[in-house]
Amino acid sequence: MTQHFATVTALREACRRGDYTGPTIGLAPENLLCNLVVLARAWAYDFLVYCQRNPKACPLIEVLDPGDPVPRFCAPGADLRTDLSRYAIYRDGRRQDDVLNIAHLWQADSVAMLIGSSLTFDRALQRAGVPPSPEVWVLRTGLATIPAGPFGGPLAVTMRWMTAAQAIVATQLTGRFPWTHGAPLHLGDPAVIGADLAHPIWGAPVREIPSGVVPVFWACGVTPQLAVEAARPPLMIAHAPAHGFVTDLKADQFCLP
Repeated sequence: MTQHFATVTALREACRRGDYTGPTIGLAPENLLCNLVVLARAWAYDFLVYCQRNPKACPLIEVLDPGDPVPRFCAPGADLRTDLSRYAIYRDGRRQDDVLNIAHLWQADSVAMLIGSSLTFDRALQRAGVPPSPEVWVLRTGLATIPAGPFGGPLAVTMRWMTAAQAIVATQLTGRFPWTHGAPLHLGDPAVIGADLAHPIWGAPVREIPSGVVPVFWACGVTPQLAVEAARPPLMIAHAPAHGFVTDLKADQFCLP
């Protein structure tokens, strides 16, 4: 059952206390949802260049000063060390056990970066008559990103199921949301982009796509977590898939007129 919170501040406070550790998908559908990357300052420049070269997958919303955990643009008063429901920890490119806060890992040179999430435009799709997909999958593809320094690797995507008519509406509408991945990068046969439906990063394995359904794929902010496998920094902290940071900003502020 989906948990409800009166405000996004209440949601973040529940995460801070450890009272809520579940996915943040759909908990604040009117608000901008962001993915998180935290790297040491020595690694942050190359990662920022990687984002600049791959804006569909890595649309930067906010970059914080070294050592500062407060996202003053997105959510003044929040703390990125504690206010996500679950964090993914990578050491030398290998994922470790998830944690519920990262205060013990935070350093004076930690640089936090927030990346727009495609899950932000789900409410806009519903308003346009496109009902929610039965699930939103996060998948690894065979498409390569443009490398920068040590960062590179495959593109991650989110997949939704729609009818053909709904896919047209979704493509037109999400093109107005360039800071949350914009329009889809592919519609149809997952094999064309090498999407691995049998081993999703998030979601249940898919053995067969139902008749009458068009898979629709958007670039995904989990892509940096794949890039770190190639870069292998001593430490990278990210949101756990589907456990993004809920900001104070309204999703409709980040779209084109």
